Amino acid sequence: MLSLRPPCTLSPAPWRRRRTLHGAAGTPQRVSAAAPSAIVEAVSPPARLSFPILVNGCTGKMGLSVAEAATSSGLHLVPISFSSRDTLDRTVRVGHTDVRIYGPSAREDVLSSVIDEFPDVVVVDYTAPDFVNANAELYCKLGLPFVMGTTGGDRQLLYKSVQDSNNYALISPQMGKQVVAFLAAMEIMAEQFPGAFSGYHLEVLESHQAGKLDISGTAKAVIACFEKLGVSYDMNRMVKIRDPEQQLEMVGVPEEHIEGHAFHLYHLTSPDDSVSFEFQHNVCGRSIYAEGSVDAAMFLHRKVRSNDSKRIYDMIDVLREGSMRP
Repeated sequence: MLSLRPPCTLSPAPWRRRRTLHGAAGTPQRVSAAAPSAIVEAVSPPARLSFPILVNGCTGKMGLSVAEAATSSGLHLVPISFSSRDTLDRTVRVGHTDVRIYGPSAREDVLSSVIDEFPDVVVVDYTAPDFVNANAELYCKLGLPFVMGTTGGDRQLLYKSVQDSNNYALISPQMGKQVVAFLAAMEIMAEQFPGAFSGYHLEVLESHQAGKLDISGTAKAVIACFEKLGVSYDMNRMVKIRDPEQQLEMVGVPEEHIEGHAFHLYHLTSPDDSVSFEFQHNVCGRSIYAEGSVDAAMFLHRKVRSNDSKRIYDMIDVLREGSMRP
């Protein structure tokens, strides 16, 4: 059985041995992968920005966290957001701002009015997988630069919508800057050492709050790297945990973070069970994603203002440019 050690409390032995997977022999080797220093150049911190930002999805915990992080960063929060239900008529308080929630049928008219009042607005989307493509098509139709933090949907169609419209967009399944850096290191390893883990057996466990409907996009990205490294993996074998009791007892998620966490464990075993490796990244809370989303919006705003010829970005671009606040 896979188990995860929570990272949210300090321990004198943070890498204490956990239970092995299916009786795999051998002591797991902790691997530290770091991107070459040349990948990210040292850049002076960017000047403080202030521009209008619209967070679509303020009725959800992730969207609300982004809205709070945006106001704390000095951005002007547009007091408008959207819900998946037309019957919803409410406001959400974010700092000193009352954000009015509109139903999906009002999206185009309301967004058109927003553009008239805030022509340099950037949208950050944290809605639901079923709305990814429809929202993106509308943003592209109206020429609204957007950060797509929502996972799921038809990703190929998402990129095609942006390419066909020549709109600005930053799309990433993972907004946590440090997790993105880990993903970048994995991609570098996969590119430089293809087939290094040929024949190895991979097991994956991911645990998120019950409200996350789709499989972890981060897990998919890491698995893709392992496949380049020679590992064969069937996505149907992934252990996806959404049950709070299992998360507490089996995964080890702190109780206060059951409603907001992202735990991932990747365990590799050699063909003869004599060698095993584990890669793990655990996140408690949503602040890492909220702050990363604000960095992404700031980055995209600068690209729009400079009329950059490139139109589609991801969080790797943000890391490379050093466009991150402490």
